[in-house]
Amino acid sequence: MALKNPADGRTRSGVQIFIVFGLCCFFYILGAWQRSGFGKGDSIALEITKQGADCNIIPSLNFETHHVGDVRNSDESEKPQSFKPCPPRYVDHTPCQDQKRAMNFPRVNMVYRERHCPREEHKLHCLVPAPKGYVTPFPWPKSRDYVPYANTPYKALTVEKAIQNWIQYEGNVFRFPGGGTQFPQGADKYIDQLADVIPITKGTVRTALDTGCGECPNHVVCPRDSHQAQVQFALERGVPSVIGVLGTIKMPYPSRAFDMAHCSRCLISWGANDGKYLKEVDRVLRPGGYWILSGPPINWRNNYEAWRRPKEELEEEQQKIEDAAKLLCWEKKHEKGEIAIWQKRVNDNSCHSRQDDSQVNYCKAGEADDVWYKLYKKMDECITPYPDVSSPDEVAGGELKPFPERLDAVPPRIASGSVPGISVETYQEDNNIWKKHVSAYKQINRLIDSGRYRNILDMNAGLGGFAAALDSPKLWVMNVVPTIADKDTLGVIYERGLIGIYHDWCEAFSTYPRTYDLIHANFLFSLYKDKCNIEDILLEMDRILRPEGAVIFRDEVDFLIKVKKITAGMRWDTKMMDHEDGPLVPEKVLVVVKQYWTVGENTTSTQ
Repeated sequence: MALKNPADGRTRSGVQIFIVFGLCCFFYILGAWQRSGFGKGDSIALEITKQGADCNIIPSLNFETHHVGDVRNSDESEKPQSFKPCPPRYVDHTPCQDQKRAMNFPRVNMVYRERHCPREEHKLHCLVPAPKGYVTPFPWPKSRDYVPYANTPYKALTVEKAIQNWIQYEGNVFRFPGGGTQFPQGADKYIDQLADVIPITKGTVRTALDTGCGECPNHVVCPRDSHQAQVQFALERGVPSVIGVLGTIKMPYPSRAFDMAHCSRCLISWGANDGKYLKEVDRVLRPGGYWILSGPPINWRNNYEAWRRPKEELEEEQQKIEDAAKLLCWEKKHEKGEIAIWQKRVNDNSCHSRQDDSQVNYCKAGEADDVWYKLYKKMDECITPYPDVSSPDEVAGGELKPFPERLDAVPPRIASGSVPGISVETYQEDNNIWKKHVSAYKQINRLIDSGRYRNILDMNAGLGGFAAALDSPKLWVMNVVPTIADKDTLGVIYERGLIGIYHDWCEAFSTYPRTYDLIHANFLFSLYKDKCNIEDILLEMDRILRPEGAVIFRDEVDFLIKVKKITAGMRWDTKMMDHEDGPLVPEKVLVVVKQYWTVGENTTSTQ
């Protein structure tokens, strides 16, 4: 029997190592290529990548080893900047709704209450502190009724609204008994009254806009400090809210977004300017949707003395509302006591009188969703036309299924091909991808859907797949479609029964500090490459994130390396994770937890 030549063994071992190394490189390139979207056999390539040659012969094929050289090289020449806390006076800082700056703008038509963001040289480059004693809000649903005093230490409303049974200060918490000016017996009783007319409990009414800051658990919009901290209270209670005003600019929502719009003593002059504000409500109200007005001037005949207003003035105010609603072809469904309810028609076929009215001014086609204020999109004094229908009973824009069925049903905007480049198949594939991503997130952060995170923000929401995969009564998601996104998908998000808003992340968001428990940023920095300073976006994220809140970044690895370096100076704890399909995928996940700190803790300022 011949003996083996040791040299031959070494040669064969060297060849084997070379072959395995070559296969590993091949599969790495193949994996990167199939993730790029150019490959036709993505699923096959991915499976091959998973099942390919055993690459353990090359030690530590994980993210940290692959990219540690890049990070160290940059760190050796430049240490990350350490951001200092802002002065205590900025504890409730809202950059684009700054009260002092607002006084420089005219009060007519509430212009001074609109967004007025600081110029670049006036932006803060510090970390907004939490108030002393700040604590994590109570979990839902307890948060609906109780807010820690330390989180919003403002007692003025307990005095101003003492007789309304709306808010009470008890020990170290605020308690919300459920009352209000229009519903002293509680919001539940009030909603029961509405449900006698509107199918609120049947899943038909899912998205609601409350143009005011009261008790109703809707998507709330009201100005900064029209009542002290009222939006802030809503957010601390776990109610979806943003700072906004009906002034001269369109609301940052798509057309046909809401199933219901509501105003309870919201002090908006609905009949003024030829019903301009009602025309804006009509734009965002879905065909067949409802508008509710409670309080003045409804039932003015019995209340004009209590309201201390001339009955002639109130009568004229209500008549203007009635005339505007008639012009919009809304049907009045109910008026009892101080509550009036109108319903928008399902299409334009039943509005023959309006079609023959020469006074009707229709908006230009295609402008209904063109709303971002920086582009000077003034609120129209025209009527948004309905989408075309082929039969008298067809719902313009498409009929929606009741919730929760509508969450995963194909939205009408997708089915009709209204969103270029998004097919039914694309939409369904996106849903499946996000179910997979969210499942992986829950393995990384087991607090998701535990009740710990109530207020969640998706900074680049796409088709709303992240929010849909998270769907739970314990949480809500504010889905942001950036104004620079390639596709306008916010209408699709609303058709799924979710909520959202248009926004440009080069500016501050319309909310208070410490709004969100969890923030999700999917390919946000790839989108904003060369658009604005990445540091400014991260500081804004820090402002609106609660202490001990979390952030999940998903992006190309090069962007996440930059993010990780900047956040090293922001009191954030970070951890880089591989894509759920393994380390060969260049897309990575960066998980962050914001450290707990408050006013007075190392708050030396340079401001």
